[in-house]
Amino acid sequence: MIRNQESEPATTHHTRLHRPSAVVLALLLAALAVSTYAAEKSKAGLPPEILTFIKDKETQARALAKKLDLKVSPDVWDYFRTAQTGTIAAVTNAFERLKERSSQYEGDPTVGTPVWQTLVEVVLGVEAFEEGDSKYSIAFGKGVINSIPAGSIYLGGTDPGRGLVTAFSKSHAKADPFFVLTQNALADGSYLDYIRAMYGDKIRTPTTNDFQVAFQEYCADAQKRLEHDRRFPSQPRQLKPGEDVRLIDGRVRVNVSSPVSAMEINGLLAKAILESNPDRQFYVEESFQMNWMYPHLSPHGFILKLNRKPLDVLSDEVVMKDREFWTQQQRQMIGAWLTPDTPVKEVCTFVQKTFGRKDYSGFDGDRLYVENSYANKLYSKLRSAIGGLYYWRAGNSKLPEERKRMTAEADFAFRQAFALYPYTPEAIFRYVNLLVSPGRLDDALRVADAAKSLDPDNSQLENLVSELTRMKRAKEK
Repeated sequence: MIRNQESEPATTHHTRLHRPSAVVLALLLAALAVSTYAAEKSKAGLPPEILTFIKDKETQARALAKKLDLKVSPDVWDYFRTAQTGTIAAVTNAFERLKERSSQYEGDPTVGTPVWQTLVEVVLGVEAFEEGDSKYSIAFGKGVINSIPAGSIYLGGTDPGRGLVTAFSKSHAKADPFFVLTQNALADGSYLDYIRAMYGDKIRTPTTNDFQVAFQEYCADAQKRLEHDRRFPSQPRQLKPGEDVRLIDGRVRVNVSSPVSAMEINGLLAKAILESNPDRQFYVEESFQMNWMYPHLSPHGFILKLNRKPLDVLSDEVVMKDREFWTQQQRQMIGAWLTPDTPVKEVCTFVQKTFGRKDYSGFDGDRLYVENSYANKLYSKLRSAIGGLYYWRAGNSKLPEERKRMTAEADFAFRQAFALYPYTPEAIFRYVNLLVSPGRLDDALRVADAAKSLDPDNSQLENLVSELTRMKRAKEK
């Protein structure tokens, strides 16, 4: 997605000729090359920063292949050519074809090398501009970068959280302005090789031994929780939904390909990175919930700051700054109507009218936001993650006033997350859980019913509505 390098030798050759006609010809050819390339670039309609980023990623990939003495498929280099000149659809299609060959276990060893991570980062940067207006993708990427001090370590979580921050960094490979990692791939040996080659001389990254320690620690903990669930079947299960942990012949077996189990290991490796780089500040964008992080987290604009020591409380200043920041974001996206005093019923009416019926009468937000599902998912999840932090603190504080304060902040954050995109599972289920705890079943049902009306074929929402209805009837008896 940058320069047509094949045109350079011809242009350079002609400019070395010392005849006026040759010089004129060279200038004409150069102008034609630039014009043709500009037309090629425009196929994808990407911002100039993304085009530069793709070129930098190819440069990094070639240097990495040379440094690690890797045999790399020519198709990988063809992918970068496509990324520089093709449409977004061409880029994503080329990536999907290579992805089938990238498995570190059964794939093509010339594709599934550490170089593969540069291709992942390119497609994540490109995909952000596939759906609708790019305004909010750019705002997030640049907003995060501008909020983090130079030299810090940032742990991305979602695809945008990794892809956009990587793409808009001045230089990802040089950690300028800060180090960008992803939590989701820390249990992948190829990814560890990649970040070690990129950052290993500047920060401490996990080793193979660190991975083994994290794996054993997770297995030991999972075994304890499995034994609890077997011994006390009537008590709440300690194994998380999606954890594939079994006891076979007296030994615990963990399926690390399970996303939940993999993220538990990723979380332990993220903790190891925090502990082994004591001179760095840390910031994180939530992917899956990591319980060990919650005592260390505080809101930080779009994302979260990962403080080195646990925080007893979140100060009024931090909480108010967060509320003001997200009120400003909400105002430009969906309007200023939603406040801490807005009832749940009004929020549900808004999402059904705006996202369901596409009725924009009286709407004073930005239709470019509402009609861009990529931005909807991104910003709703970001706000839901901060609501999740408040909710965790509400449930774990020993001080009644602190529990009340955090519950109120979680309630408002979840309402905002639901209004920003009422299809987001985190926003729906986290908010319903918060509402159920104090017995606000009517409001919980309103949220579940509104979500189901927008997504009628979603079996999880159907089950949620049924369970809440059952709980309400039981309460009324």
